[in-house]
Amino acid sequence: MWISALILLPFLIVFGLAAVYAERKVAGFVQDRLGPSEVGKYGLLQTIADILKLIQKEIIIPKGVDAFLFRLAPIIVFTSVFAGFAILPLSPMLMGAGLTTGIFYALAIISLDIVGLLMAGWASNNKYSILGALRAVAQIISYEIPIGLVVLSVVIISQSLDLQTINYQQGIHIASLIGGESEKNFLFGIAATGIETTQIGGFLTWNVFRMPFLWVGFIIFFIATLAESNRAPFDIPEAESELIGGFHTEYSGMLFAIFMLAEYGMMLLSAFLAAILFFGGWNTPLPNIGNISLATWTSGAPNTIYGEITGFFWLLCKVFLIIFLQMWVRWTYPRLRADHLFYLCWKVLVPFSLVLILLSSVWKLWSF
Repeated sequence: MWISALILLPFLIVFGLAAVYAERKVAGFVQDRLGPSEVGKYGLLQTIADILKLIQKEIIIPKGVDAFLFRLAPIIVFTSVFAGFAILPLSPMLMGAGLTTGIFYALAIISLDIVGLLMAGWASNNKYSILGALRAVAQIISYEIPIGLVVLSVVIISQSLDLQTINYQQGIHIASLIGGESEKNFLFGIAATGIETTQIGGFLTWNVFRMPFLWVGFIIFFIATLAESNRAPFDIPEAESELIGGFHTEYSGMLFAIFMLAEYGMMLLSAFLAAILFFGGWNTPLPNIGNISLATWTSGAPNTIYGEITGFFWLLCKVFLIIFLQMWVRWTYPRLRADHLFYLCWKVLVPFSLVLILLSSVWKLWSF
């Protein structure tokens, strides 16, 4: 857990500051304008100015609210999202809790944020807030179904709930670890899952290429995690034109900032999970081609400094690319209507996810 406290928490805070600036620049590019440009060179200090303003703002507690639950709600939302980072493998050896049921833990702990959202809306004693909270809870619970089904498809292909095991399956290091005394217990867990070993590596061993139907799974996962994060075009719980801001209408100062940090934390966590489940995690995208060992050169051996650095580098590259896609979608597509949002979930994504589970099962049986 020290990795979460000493590495991931500061990283998440810095990411939140950088992501707000990046999103403003992406929005400016999409809308053919400059974005932040006045505060600091290229507007780099704009986000710093904004966070300083939020820190200095008074936290106003409106009359008639439940003050204790009002203050507790953003903490619950952020804690439930941040707890999901505890099981992320950042490199071949650098990881958090290392649970063998890591995916199950992540799906379970993240779903607790609906408690904080409902608490925020109810404690605010505001009609718009409670409507926004109810919309958010309905939306998040609905879109957890296709997320869970898609993740189950990946589990069927990988035969493991351990994110680190899924990482190793999508690279070249599994064969080189066989027989290593220090990895004896780890390999015993892997051997029980029936992993296919390879020396090719690169993108050819990623899950989306091992089972091509998982491209559809990634699209479903990407769309559903946008809804989980309340990101446009699924930001109906915060629709300014209808709800004046949704469940956080009455929030100000640092309590509001915590909600925003939780939203960007959810973006980051979903990008990490997408990279690990579908695109090889910390494994290099470059394959070994004949005598040209691109994968070996660009992905060091586990338990070496070079291997840790390259693994972390490739994982961050994939994560930031997915986050850019999340930002691009927000400023490209209009907000969905409520009935369209639930139609997309229950009549499009869920049926496709069920078909994907069937295809994954057949594919796994056929591959054996």
